Amino acid sequence: MSKVVAVILFALTYICLLSLPRHRAYVALTSGAIFVILGFVPVSEVFATIDWNVIMMIAGTMGIVALFTDSKMPARLADILIEKTPNVKWAVIALALFAAFISAFVDNVATVLMVAPVALTIASKLGISPVKSIIAIAISSNLQGAATLVGDTTSILLSGHAEMNFLDFFFFQGKPGLFWIVQIGMAASTLVLLWVFRSDNQPIVAIGRTKVTNYFPTLLLVGMVVLLIIASFIPNTPRNINGYICISLFIIGLIENLVRTKSTDMLITALSEIDYFTILLLAGLFVVIGGLTRAGVVTDISNLFVKLSGDNLFLIFSLIVWASVLFSAFIDNIPYVATMLPVTTEIAGVLGIEPYLLYFGLLVGATLGGNLTPIGASANITGIGILRKEGHEVTASQFMKISVPFTLAAVLSGYILVWLLWS
Repeated sequence: MSKVVAVILFALTYICLLSLPRHRAYVALTSGAIFVILGFVPVSEVFATIDWNVIMMIAGTMGIVALFTDSKMPARLADILIEKTPNVKWAVIALALFAAFISAFVDNVATVLMVAPVALTIASKLGISPVKSIIAIAISSNLQGAATLVGDTTSILLSGHAEMNFLDFFFFQGKPGLFWIVQIGMAASTLVLLWVFRSDNQPIVAIGRTKVTNYFPTLLLVGMVVLLIIASFIPNTPRNINGYICISLFIIGLIENLVRTKSTDMLITALSEIDYFTILLLAGLFVVIGGLTRAGVVTDISNLFVKLSGDNLFLIFSLIVWASVLFSAFIDNIPYVATMLPVTTEIAGVLGIEPYLLYFGLLVGATLGGNLTPIGASANITGIGILRKEGHEVTASQFMKISVPFTLAAVLSGYILVWLLWS
């Protein structure tokens, strides 16, 4: 009976998450509280159920990104790129690749907010529509979320669940990691962009270089990456070491800004840029998933996957990848990945294999699959919102003419590579 109650609660939770997107955090927290009240998660273990390494990494990274964006360094880098391009086609490709590179280390939404204004300026000066350019920037930034440990919340979730460090995303167990798989996907999807912009050959001139106001946030961002790499070499570090690094550097950045400016304005801005909504959502989901696991529901779901595939590993892998693409095209991939990580672990246990093939397939499908529709990723929603403010209404068909071939090229290459490397 307890399993039935847990399943019903989880189903109601997901229905509410889908139907009340503006209240997802409160839905998750309420559901988590109900799981505790009903005894699925003992009160004494609620704190331990939440993955604080993930929570601290998200908060610290977002804070550092807010300081980095305010310094104008991303805009300066984009301006330099534009100086090197001969026409609109290559300018947009350069901006899309730049957005992809930045979003491997910076939140995808923040990346779109940084790079999109440059595309808007180019379009305005040339008297052309910015729609295709902004779509290209949004889907490119979202693509690289799975490339590094700090690239996206889904990557942070995987690193916390599988205890992977920064370098594990580059090379893992002597094989190329997710970073290189994503880069092959990016190369394939860039060919799609070249085809989309094949006729946009209007010449372009440099639009001037943005002045950087402070180089310290850039040092912080680079320092974060370096320290995460160093931590990956040190044995027996605290489980939450990555979170401690990100939070500590963010605090250092706030102190530097406060001392330099003698003002609390940036302190307030940086703290407000942290996505508390996502943090609360994850905290609630960790408790919910902990309750499902204790009730045995995760094991039952895993056994169902195995039964449906007839114990065939390739079928299970394919089901996870393409189901993730489909689900992530319409629902937020954060709760989906948070739910599916323990399921994939259980499936691997039933099959008697290491879980990494299924982990990587899950991340490829869920992260890259979000690009399929306008509502599949926050970066896409942000890009469309920017265009709407500029007076350009983007239809689903307009968006998907670019996003569908782009996504399929990236996912298909990732799907094949993950199987060849990790099966």
